[in-house]
Amino acid sequence: MAEDSVTITLTGDQALVLSDWLERMKGSAAFDSLVGDRAVWSALHRISGTLDKSLVTIFAPDYAECLQAARQRIGGADED
Repeated sequence: MAEDSVTITLTGDQALVLSDWLERMKGSAAFDSLVGDRAVWSALHRISGTLDKSLVTIFAPDYAECLQAARQRIGGADED
């Protein structure tokens, strides 16, 4: 059976915030216990890897400021 691919479109701000959240959550006990299905992990790793390759901002010296600005633009809560 051939696999169909799916395209998800995010704004740059959404992608940056999601990438940061995934990186903070992966490896945490709460997240790991929530995502017990290996098939789900496969998708999460694919999304995370794609974001990492697409977002040059994650390597910028002002990453924290860019992330905070992105959160504010999309109406997210402030984080420490």
